[in-house]
This record gives sequence, C-alpha cells and structure tokens, in this order.
Amino acid sequence: MNSNANNQSNQLFRLADGVLRPLGYEVLDVQVQNPGRRPIVVIRMDRLDEQPVTVENLEQASRVVGAEFDRADPIAGEYRLELESPGAKRPLTRARHFERMVGLKARVRSDGGHAFTAPIKGVEGEQVTFDVAGEDVTLTVGTFQANLAEFPDRHR
Repeated sequence: MNSNANNQSNQLFRLADGVLRPLGYEVLDVQVQNPGRRPIVVIRMDRLDEQPVTVENLEQASRVVGAEFDRADPIAGEYRLELESPGAKRPLTRARHFERMVGLKARVRSDGGHAFTAPIKGVEGEQVTFDVAGEDVTLTVGTFQANLAEFPDRHR
C-alpha cells in the first residue's frame, strides 16, 4: 500500500473510531478498495463489550460513520461505505484480541521475516506466544499483523 493510501486509511480509521468508540464499538480495520475508480470504504468493527455484532449495531454504526464522513469529507467524489462484523478472518490487533482466541490458529506476518499459521498458545502483557511446529515463537503486539485463521465454535 502506498503512503497516500495508508494516510487516507489512517485518517478514516481515526474518524470512524472517534464516533464509534463512544457508542461502545471498536474499529478493527479500515480498507479502501477500488482506489482510482469509485472507492469502497470497508470498516470492520466489533463491540467493546465483546458480544456478537448485530445487524442493528451495523445499521447504527453505518449511520453515525456516514454522517461523520459527510461532515469531514475525507474522500473526494463518490464512494460506497460498508461496515461489517469481524467475521472468520478477524484482525487481531490488541493483546485482549489474542487472549480471547487462545487455542485457535492465527495467520501471522511481520517485517521481521515471520510468516506462519499457528495456534495462539498464550498472552502475557503485550507478548503473544504461538506454537509453531512445536516451538514457541513470541512476538510483541503491534510489531506484526495477524488474522484469525479458524472460526471458533462459539462466540468469544
């Protein structure tokens, strides 16, 4: 992703999180798809109380974020706004996200050369330990990207 696209995603993240967090939601990820044509802004969100995201939550969040984007006008021209729940490929960005999913597999990528899919073994502070082929690999939250690689059998 180029610097301008990254800056735009960061700006959209801040705007969305600023209006959603007071309502009890957390922005997990913002992606701008189809740049150069009619962009689609996809916002993946979760509830701060860690309950399942409902259709009503998504409708409320869409209205609030849409109004904030209309006010701030962060995207030139027309675009489509989509809000979605974390889903099966949930981004894991905070220590508590990993804590909730201990025992499940995560897909991990880092600039430090780590790229693997492995179970989350444990979390201590900001350190997350994965079981990579029987070996512990411990990484610091914020230094790598991770997504859930398997869907839990129940809400966590």
